[in-house]
Amino acid sequence: MKRFLFLLILLPVLTMPAQAKTISWVDFRIPYESLKYALDRDIATSEQEKHLPWIDVLALAACRTGGKCGLSAVKKAAQDLAGDKAPQELLGSLCQYYDYYHQAYTAALGGLVGSYAIEKDGVWVASYGLKAFSPIAAGYGYRHCDDFGVSRSFGFQRKHLGHDMMGSLGTPIVAVEGGVIEAMGWNRYGGWRIGIRSFDGKRYYYYAHLQKDTPFAPGLAEGDVVQAGDLIGFMGRTGYSDQENVNNIETVHLHFGMELVFDESQKECNSEIWIDVYQIVRLLSAHTSTLEKTADGWQRRYPYRDLDTESLEWFLPAPQA
Repeated sequence: MKRFLFLLILLPVLTMPAQAKTISWVDFRIPYESLKYALDRDIATSEQEKHLPWIDVLALAACRTGGKCGLSAVKKAAQDLAGDKAPQELLGSLCQYYDYYHQAYTAALGGLVGSYAIEKDGVWVASYGLKAFSPIAAGYGYRHCDDFGVSRSFGFQRKHLGHDMMGSLGTPIVAVEGGVIEAMGWNRYGGWRIGIRSFDGKRYYYYAHLQKDTPFAPGLAEGDVVQAGDLIGFMGRTGYSDQENVNNIETVHLHFGMELVFDESQKECNSEIWIDVYQIVRLLSAHTSTLEKTADGWQRRYPYRDLDTESLEWFLPAPQA
């Protein structure tokens, strides 16, 4: 059943007509403070007549700042969009860049905010807001810094295209966003790793250096559908070896990466689009998934459903007779 769902989800992505000009490069430089402010305005206005989607706000600010999106520029963009003018009217000659930034930020952030439901005490509670989770489960600490682009030499000289989060061996790792497991197993660079494609096909999440011997959540397989916050594996230090199940990484950590895919030909090539997710990880740190280990294995304390990717029929009250 899960593999059937995978085909239903991915087929529309693969059959979409190619854009005239496919985006081939994204420099994601939005500071945490700007992300947080735009997110807060999005949530605060979600039920108002003038909703301010954070991607609209950030795209407007990016046009004015060349993608730097400082907090003052983001506040000004939100204030301007709250008026009656469309982004194109507000930007004038700069509007030629709006579609690029809007597409780029939709690819990077499009699945992180929306409608979801959490079950508490047997009751499903619907909410709108940040629906993605930190990759580190609730109650587990970690250290990190912005290390995107630093040098790596194993195999060949290259840049680090992810974000390292140092923690304790066996720390539970969860899916940041829901999607389909596209890759799972051993990679000479990443050791035991999982690759998950978002439901809209635009984001490929990469979780690497998972724990030796028991790297993955029990029962997972390629083609399975996972929800945001689901357990997918455990932190370790595997990798840097052609031999499977070898600890050749000195420091226990999770390598977490996000690749943007605007066209399927970009997925496996020399010009893949990986972005710096440090600021996104900071934003997600306030939203963690609580897991509990029981006699039957790991379970989520609060079951979760993504209301943007599944039917609302189960949630709506039955019509009165």
